[in-house]
Amino acid sequence: MSKSFTPSPATPAVITANDLRMGHCVWMTEGGWTPEPAKAQLFEDEAIADLALLEAEAQGHIVVGPYLAQAKRGENGPEATHFREEFRRRGPSNYFHGIQAETVSA
Repeated sequence: MSKSFTPSPATPAVITANDLRMGHCVWMTEGGWTPEPAKAQLFEDEAIADLALLEAEAQGHIVVGPYLAQAKRGENGPEATHFREEFRRRGPSNYFHGIQAETVSA
């Protein structure tokens, strides 16, 4: 369990992982996992975040690769503060064309 920052009110965090069955990004909520990052539980306390991360890691039958990602309070819930999480939020890439799936026109 590694992290590059300590969750606090100044640097809150969310827990993100990949859904084991579908491979999509999911975010931890108080009641499980959601594909919507704005519904993620925001952690501002290091000890509570560490316990939640341990809980996420114990759910290997549901998710893989859980980690703490720095976030910020947004108007509609947590928002990414790093391009990696923003990129993951947008969905899987169309690797053949090298662009995000949601940017492909029909």
